[in-house]
Amino acid sequence: MRNKIKKIVIVGGGNGSAISINAVKNFGDKVKISAIVSTSDSNGSSGQLRKEFKTLPPGDVMRAVLAMSPYDYDVLKKIFYRNRFENCGKLDKHDLGNLFLVWAEKYAKDYMSAVRALEQAVGAIGHVYPNSLQQSDLVAELVNGKTIKTEGKIDRPDESNFSRIKKLWLEPKVKASDGAIKEIKEADYIIMGPGSLYTSIVAAILPTGIKEAIKKSKAKLIYVCGNAYEKIGEKGPGKLSEFVKELQTYLPRKIDLIIFDNAKLDKKQSQYYKEKKWNLIVNDRHNIPEYNVIAGNFERTSGGLCPAKLGKILNKIIWK
Repeated sequence: MRNKIKKIVIVGGGNGSAISINAVKNFGDKVKISAIVSTSDSNGSSGQLRKEFKTLPPGDVMRAVLAMSPYDYDVLKKIFYRNRFENCGKLDKHDLGNLFLVWAEKYAKDYMSAVRALEQAVGAIGHVYPNSLQQSDLVAELVNGKTIKTEGKIDRPDESNFSRIKKLWLEPKVKASDGAIKEIKEADYIIMGPGSLYTSIVAAILPTGIKEAIKKSKAKLIYVCGNAYEKIGEKGPGKLSEFVKELQTYLPRKIDLIIFDNAKLDKKQSQYYKEKKWNLIVNDRHNIPEYNVIAGNFERTSGGLCPAKLGKILNKIIWK
């Protein structure tokens, strides 16, 4: 039915999920949006708060909640995330959003109550769910035979661990949250990404129960690949075909559609990528003829992925 409200679930990490959330939230009352976010971050403010308060790392969930707000996302990011405290003693290097979620959870003695409170504070039009309510760490086996543990060390490998990732899992194994399972089962579309392949997207689907829910779901699986990866980030694929095939190994059924940013960067955009230390993904779609790939330009004029342009592509797909 063309006029039926579509249920869209975004799966991934905080920054990548924010792009897809911002891409679809302007579809208005034609959609119901939710996000399932990975909770294995071990770096920075989130990692420190996680360790000290024995809680889930708040950063990725917080950023996804901000993206759900009808208010300007860039402004909210500056207030809740970008402005890190200075000369405030123990609060230094933390941000308002992370501290709110940790405080609210301890006060309410319930993590989801804290998330819902933040959603209400920013007028969120959808709900965010952690992929699991249990703490765990990412573990990666590398091609060179080494094993490295924690999201931080996988995301920012040192020279001794500078080898491509072979396999990723969670320790200890944890169950997916009930909310995440429910949203997946009821989804019409599951949008994975954009964002880091391993530490954001794969990490989000590792808890026990998520793959099983995806397998049973009738939702169309969409992978937003973007067009770049970090030079200093996780050691993974460099070609579009490799990204797709690698993600596929963690999924119980075939990806229905891949969306790839094929923008030709101008001088300004290229400079932005250089400053960010990003490498372009090689567009070798001819090596995955069995997959449906839509290549389109959803690049910001200043560089980076543009939610508004991505939204136009998704709009045509969802209501074709």
